[in-house]
Amino acid sequence: MPLYVADGSIDHTTLQTVPEKFVIFYSSIVDGQMWCPDCKAVDQLVKETFPENGPAAIIVYVGNKAQWKNPSHVYRQEPWRIIGVPTIVKLADGKEVARLVDETEILDRLQAFVNAK
Repeated sequence: MPLYVADGSIDHTTLQTVPEKFVIFYSSIVDGQMWCPDCKAVDQLVKETFPENGPAAIIVYVGNKAQWKNPSHVYRQEPWRIIGVPTIVKLADGKEVARLVDETEILDRLQAFVNAK
């Protein structure tokens, strides 16, 4: 399965019910690129890890930098409690079972994280 991108019609609680097993929280694209350097650093690995014939994931863009820095941002609240981007959340039956947070952790552990049962 490929990478999908969540559009603005999906709200933060409905996101828990998506069929994809992985939710990738990225900075939004501003002036043609993601504003977060860590998101840019992991993007190629993420694309390689979720190819057309591989596991499915959905990308959620959290907004521009000012929107993301707002402490009341919807993804900083329950049920997601995202504290930084990039973050990759693994779901099972609509519940979070694991997450990778930050560039180093994603670069070092993404393959094992995705392949773990």
